[in-house]
Amino acid sequence: MEIINFTPLSATIGGALIGLSAALLLLAKGRIAGISGIAGGIIFPEKGDVVWRVIFIVGLILGGFLYQLLSSDSSEGLFKGVEHIQPVVGTPLLILGGLFVGIGTTIGTGCTSGHGICGLARRSPRSLVATLTFMATGFITVFIVKQLLGA
Repeated sequence: MEIINFTPLSATIGGALIGLSAALLLLAKGRIAGISGIAGGIIFPEKGDVVWRVIFIVGLILGGFLYQLLSSDSSEGLFKGVEHIQPVVGTPLLILGGLFVGIGTTIGTGCTSGHGICGLARRSPRSLVATLTFMATGFITVFIVKQLLGA
């Protein structure tokens, strides 16, 4: 297996920022940084509980745009040599994938950020099982796709 474009410094900084944001949300609002739960709270809001959720989701989206803006082969510093993220499928498949993720997070009562980051940090047995299931499913999916596509 060949690892392409692994940048340990930016990965470490990104991971630290995710952990910091999860800790700050827990300290400031007493809430777990599970993205599916945060987004779901916008769709099915509780009284006075929408503004921080919208700000959080907008921040996630703006973070992606900021990364795209700062990353290119000609960038200097932290993002030097990091390529733009290019989807390999069309918009309809991306939307379908997003819907499947939403259905899966509902069935699994949480997402990878809620279970994998926050739940494991809180030593939740349920989150451990969920995270192991996410990982196993990801490994199996990659194996199947590689076999079907010969990639």
